[in-house]
Amino acid sequence: MAIFRQLSLGVKAALAAGTVFMSMVISRSYLAGSLELGAWRWLFRLQLALFVNSLMLIGSLYIWHSAVSNICHSPAAESACFRLWKMAVVTFLALAHSSFFTMLFLVAEEPYLFSLAAYSCLGAYVIMLFFLCILSGVEQAYQLLAWHSGRVISSLDKTKKLALRPALAVAVTAVLSVVGILNAAQPPAVKTVEVPIYQLPPSMNNLKIALLSDIHLGPTVGKTKMEMFVRMVNVLEPDVTVIVGDLSDSEASVLRTAVVPLGQLHSRLGTYFVTGNHEYYTSDVSNWFALLESLHVRPLHNENVKISATGAQYGSTEDGDWICLAGVDDIEADILHYSGHGMDLDKALGGCSPDHTTILLAHQPLAAKRALQSRPDINLILSGHTHAGQIFPLNVAAYLLNPFFSGLYHVAQGTFVYVSPGTAYYGIPMRLGSRAEITELILRQVL
Repeated sequence: MAIFRQLSLGVKAALAAGTVFMSMVISRSYLAGSLELGAWRWLFRLQLALFVNSLMLIGSLYIWHSAVSNICHSPAAESACFRLWKMAVVTFLALAHSSFFTMLFLVAEEPYLFSLAAYSCLGAYVIMLFFLCILSGVEQAYQLLAWHSGRVISSLDKTKKLALRPALAVAVTAVLSVVGILNAAQPPAVKTVEVPIYQLPPSMNNLKIALLSDIHLGPTVGKTKMEMFVRMVNVLEPDVTVIVGDLSDSEASVLRTAVVPLGQLHSRLGTYFVTGNHEYYTSDVSNWFALLESLHVRPLHNENVKISATGAQYGSTEDGDWICLAGVDDIEADILHYSGHGMDLDKALGGCSPDHTTILLAHQPLAAKRALQSRPDINLILSGHTHAGQIFPLNVAAYLLNPFFSGLYHVAQGTFVYVSPGTAYYGIPMRLGSRAEITELILRQVL
């Protein structure tokens, strides 16, 4: 215990994160089957919030050290402005840390103002932490160059630099946060993409598919935005509408009224849905399936439908003038050991022969890559998940971690992957370096 007390706060935060993570693994392995579903769902999401906050505490300590502690020994530390500054930093960090807990307590038909403020602060937290690190690196490089050139940096210069670093970071963060909030508040862009498809039946030429992804109904996205998305899709008059995962961040009973507008979608050949990783985080997939079916949205749970010019058929069909629309569960269902779920490509493509056009819905680009390794004859895979990074600097991480990032990829002759940047956003109501999108895919016959 004495050794633990001697550890720095950063190390203690890291140990706390490790402890919470281990508790998540243990509870997933030994408690998932014994706890009532509602209790298990609440426990898992509480553990997730605690884990993220433990990691964030390391960054918060760095922000506090850079923006407050380093200035405490300067003459400005005695002023009333500095005391207000400390209060502002404490409030900012407290709001950022509370954001993940709103997922537990503040989800309703429309977002609460507190949730919007908390997640906006979380976005600003990410930006500020990044720029503080960049400025710190620049300062270290400057000091190293000064040392090599034999120059001595006075204590007055050091004090000015200590105050300048947080001032610059706050200014940049404020500007980028406002830009990001304004960008995210705009309606999603409607992007039309033509995809050449081999073996496309003549009767299906110019088939129009509306692609939605990553709506994330929850603390910061509600019914009003959902109504807007539905109106925009209906204007396109699609033949088929598909939602490729991460529709929700909470239970079906909580968001029932927020998702009701989906029932107003007008797609001549049907509306279809596959799960994303966030559906499994809610631990409420069965109820979501039932709710979506009541709204005439068909979940594709490792299964497929045969779509012809006249309608959708389930099971085998004698008519050869059709395309196979298949959907797989998100790959994280396997990681989470979600009973009865997991990516099963063979089951999803059962009855989809290489002689017919095959379109696969798979939430994550990694799943798309795995699918093509097993079935390179798939003509088109529609994915989401990446949000095109959503905000800077997360764009860089999203680009590096995914085999396909955003937009249309020509993988091989006759094989394409399209990754949606998302129709809304996850939590943080900001977009920097990306734009929300509703995609209009038009399939063109290749002779």
